[in-house]
Amino acid sequence: MLQIHPLPAFEDNYIWVIRKPGSERCVVVDPGDEDPVLDYLQSQGLALAAILITHGHGDHTGGVRGLKQQWPQAVVYGPSQERIPVVEQQLGEGDELSLADLGQPCRVMDVPGHTSGHLAYRLGEALFCGDTLFAGGCGRVFSGTHDQLSDSLRRIAALPPQTLVYCAHEYTLANLGFALWVEPDNAAIVARREVEQAKRLQGQPTVPSTLGLELETNPFLRTGEPAVIAAAEEWAGRPLSGHREVFRALRDWKDRDYD
Repeated sequence: MLQIHPLPAFEDNYIWVIRKPGSERCVVVDPGDEDPVLDYLQSQGLALAAILITHGHGDHTGGVRGLKQQWPQAVVYGPSQERIPVVEQQLGEGDELSLADLGQPCRVMDVPGHTSGHLAYRLGEALFCGDTLFAGGCGRVFSGTHDQLSDSLRRIAALPPQTLVYCAHEYTLANLGFALWVEPDNAAIVARREVEQAKRLQGQPTVPSTLGLELETNPFLRTGEPAVIAAAEEWAGRPLSGHREVFRALRDWKDRDYD
């Protein structure tokens, strides 16, 4: 089983360090800042083998050049549908990486919406999904479209429920607050918020979560549920047809009234 370690960065980012037990080489996901990575790898006696980039925002790519100065042999992988100067090998849907240091294939998914070319990486049961899916929520729409993000989330929702969701931000409590706006009577959301609050009080991260938990508590994955549809229609003031329309109403509601 892989060892996956979160490195907090900025106010609420997570940079993920992935290694095979016993290996002295590792892979890093979305290093927006090089300093936490340099400190951790040096303290653990690790070398950097590769960098995985989900999308081009600076809080996910800003540390790449600094890391390459220390480990110039580390290959930087990222989306082919975005112009990211630090990316050395461009990837897209269906590509598979053989990162020998991890001992298992890394499969690539196109999950646009937050940005136009956003990628996710699957390593066994671990999903590194950047800003597409958050614990209890999802990313805003920037260079992509609402329809793209809705479709991407539905693709992720079809993965096995035991999938571990390694997102890139500690937004969970705020996201669950909005989830309770949408479904105030959802006991699973109430219970989850209590658990996640306890973790934060102890200084622990709330991620990864499981996809099964997201399907029970994340409104952006529940766009076919009657209670979610009713809440979205009440906010929109009109009937909504299909997952895409419900998703757009939820995303607009959160953007305008909650965040």
